[in-house]
Amino acid sequence: MLHPSLRAFWPLFYVAWADGDLTGAEIRVIRSVLERRSDLDPQALEVAAAWLDPESPPTASLLLRLREEMVHAATDMPANERRSLASLGGRMAEVAALDADGTAVHRDAVALAVREIMDALGVDEAEVAAAALQEARPTAAAPATAPATVDVAGLRAFLDGEDAAALDRIRGLLDDGVLTRQPGLHTAAYREQVLEWLQLLADRGLGGLAWPTVAGDDADAGAFMATFEGLAAFDMSLVVKYGVQFGLFGGAIFFLGRERHHRELLPRVASLELPGCFAMSEFGHGSNVRDLETTATWDPDRGVFVLHTPSPSARKEWIGNAACHGRMAVVFAQLVVRGHRHGVHALLVPIRGEDGQPCPGVSIRDCGEKMGLHGVDNGRLWFDHVDVPRENLLNRFADVTPDGDYISTIPGAGKRFFTTIGTLVGGRISVARAGLMAARTGLAIAIRYGEQRRQFGAPGEPEMPILDYRMHQRRLMPLLARTVALVHASRTVTRQYIESDESTGRQELEAMAAGLKAMATAHTRETLFTCRECCGGQGYLAENRLADLIADTEVFTTFEGDNTVLWQLVARSRLSDWQRTFQGFDAFGLLRHFAERAGASLASMRPTLAQKNDGETLRDPELALTLLRHREQSLLASVARRMKSRIDDGMEPFHALNDCQDHLVAAGEAWMERLVAERFAEAVAAAGDATVRDTLTSVQALFGLHAVEQRAGWLLENGFIDGARARAVRTEVNTLCAEVRAIAPGIVDAFALPAVALDAPIACSNFIARAGGEG
Repeated sequence: MLHPSLRAFWPLFYVAWADGDLTGAEIRVIRSVLERRSDLDPQALEVAAAWLDPESPPTASLLLRLREEMVHAATDMPANERRSLASLGGRMAEVAALDADGTAVHRDAVALAVREIMDALGVDEAEVAAAALQEARPTAAAPATAPATVDVAGLRAFLDGEDAAALDRIRGLLDDGVLTRQPGLHTAAYREQVLEWLQLLADRGLGGLAWPTVAGDDADAGAFMATFEGLAAFDMSLVVKYGVQFGLFGGAIFFLGRERHHRELLPRVASLELPGCFAMSEFGHGSNVRDLETTATWDPDRGVFVLHTPSPSARKEWIGNAACHGRMAVVFAQLVVRGHRHGVHALLVPIRGEDGQPCPGVSIRDCGEKMGLHGVDNGRLWFDHVDVPRENLLNRFADVTPDGDYISTIPGAGKRFFTTIGTLVGGRISVARAGLMAARTGLAIAIRYGEQRRQFGAPGEPEMPILDYRMHQRRLMPLLARTVALVHASRTVTRQYIESDESTGRQELEAMAAGLKAMATAHTRETLFTCRECCGGQGYLAENRLADLIADTEVFTTFEGDNTVLWQLVARSRLSDWQRTFQGFDAFGLLRHFAERAGASLASMRPTLAQKNDGETLRDPELALTLLRHREQSLLASVARRMKSRIDDGMEPFHALNDCQDHLVAAGEAWMERLVAERFAEAVAAAGDATVRDTLTSVQALFGLHAVEQRAGWLLENGFIDGARARAVRTEVNTLCAEVRAIAPGIVDAFALPAVALDAPIACSNFIARAGGEG
């Protein structure tokens, strides 16, 4: 089977069979070249035909012998010739001739024949030659991309902002081991563990942070939200339990109640003496709070409210703390006085006695096992004509007198409703911040894993860290950049929330909180799933935390407001601003304004389109911001135009909104995306430390250009960019991904995650060696 005349073709035979079966076309090409060789006798051609028989491929031992012959022949060949399969074949023919009778052969002629075959087959001979001669891949690890200098302390200060002290307090609490995780607990035990943790937090004064009547000078809603965020690095069930008890239950009492409610109840709430619930959602009504079915009917004869669940769809659903531990609930119900409905109001309703049993008329059921958050006791509540004292109405904005008169400081029912549910604004910001902490944790795990995990490499070279592969960078680096931008946005929205009052643009703040929650939690979901995939099977292991983070945060996209509904809320808020702006316009004037504005947007983009597509131009923050602003304005103008056209044609406003729902969501997303990009660019430009500013400049450029890349289809469709710019943006995003990859380890260090957050084997240094030592 190894005819001497065929030695020049042995490398070709080896490569062909070592990588798989030869196709019919490939066999015909090789036969054609061999048959034209004058130096091959019939016997050699017969042997070659046997080699090329797909029904009888060479044995593994025969292929091994071929390879040994190739390695022997290549021993004294120059490196550049070893990379040529044709040169290797020629050398083998030469060695055969010298071994036989000392007569040299013409290597060039033999090599030419081999190269003819290689060219006809379209094979990269340098690559296959290197693969054929490679014995064992070097065991020394290939060096990862050299890390760039990052001022970790300075970047941490930028990311933490004014919340640094509160975040450091939680980091210290977690690093000191005050809270310790016990893996593998069943649901009942896990719930009790979370309650114990919550008591530890209450004992340290972390319950009443947002209530001046309890915490005094230490009260600060920002510190409360920072605590909520910081705890998300440890356990999401604790985060949710903390938020329900102190944020929703206690927050409702604080924001909707009066001083007597504060004095009598909030100290007990803060100490966890009075565990409570926030009972708003119903089985039939989650997002549509205005149409809740539960009723609280005033009984003038007895001077009480009668709370009742009138239908199966009116049961209170997904109520945190209800299944096991809650003793009182803030229940949202339709207030009915003298036959008139006054809308949704909040009442304090005892649901369990001191013995832990449900109060008369109250039925409680566990919601059952969930996808995640197993440490939270979500329950269902039914009320069967339960008497509630008049004093239990949270009456900051509305009350019922002992004589049965309904009074309110807010005459408009609509405004009163939105004021009543305004407690959700702080909750939405907090949920966004907790989600972003989960995203940071996932990214830290995936990036540290990606630096250590090595796969593949050029022939003869060590395997390469997977974080140095372009697609790995493409998957993780834009998410890292967006996380940093959103973390900064969460800080600015928090400050605006804390500093706001009834006279300072509450509608815009509510839109910002809704948009932040929707954008951040959707980003968290995408980030964690991507991190899991980037860690392969290791990411699927429970011990590496990503599975729990995914399961626990999945619900973030729908609780505290379904994201799709929130995006419509954002868009409708922006449309309300437009309506106020154009109150003096008639229909023709409004449409003319829209047309002029759209034309002006395109006209203003023409100079931008004429600019060069070099890196400096593309990285200028103003380019991405200009595109995002035009997209926002165009979407808002066009959806307003579409809705007005439908309403003018006689369509009901509700149906007009539904008909344009996808457009509304896109407009809401565009507004928030522009806002985040704008705030981030301003902060980066204002960063005082040059090293921190340099680091953030690359991150900001990647965030902005990747946003443009994601919207390229719409921007092309509407004439804001051309094909050349779209291609240039894609190329520059690749370059920026590589740049940010070099600083990624420093960025995740600046997240300052406590050790317990990174309690995942694959996030530890040298995790492969550690794992290999177990057995």
